[in-house]
Amino acid sequence: MLTLNTKIDHADSVFAQLVLPYEMRENSRLRTALASGEEVAIFTTRGTVLRNNDLLRSDDGRVVQIIAAHEPTYRITCKTPHDLLRCAFHLGNRHTQTQVGEDFLRIHQDTVLKQMVEGLGATIIEENAPFEPESGAYGSGGHHHHGDGHYHAHGPLAPIPARQKIHRPSDPHS
Repeated sequence: MLTLNTKIDHADSVFAQLVLPYEMRENSRLRTALASGEEVAIFTTRGTVLRNNDLLRSDDGRVVQIIAAHEPTYRITCKTPHDLLRCAFHLGNRHTQTQVGEDFLRIHQDTVLKQMVEGLGATIIEENAPFEPESGAYGSGGHHHHGDGHYHAHGPLAPIPARQKIHRPSDPHS
């Protein structure tokens, strides 16, 4: 069995590609198979999310490229940036994994969420597309887009507070 446990930035050659849906790419322990039928075990650091085109190396030096599988998704667009921002807010408020594009949002297909964003004025297109949702703001390994469609990790997207008081409107003013 091929065991992949080291994420690398570059390789001179790629032994194989492994096509995985997002749900499987967010597992740090995974057993699956290459298209050739060869079994693969993935052991990455807890919290690692594999992104499209990530490279994993085995102990014997073979490199496998991760490919994001096409999945049933909704592409959400709006007439104005304000309306798209409202949709993003309401999806985030429901802790919905959401991919943020230049002028669109993408989520896994869910009829309840579809009705909600349509009610906010969104246009929904059903697509079979690679799904690359944003990582959490306090998660390990935030990412950002480059024009080439790749994601590059650069640590958390926001500072991680050691202690944070939550201020509520009902709190007495001091």
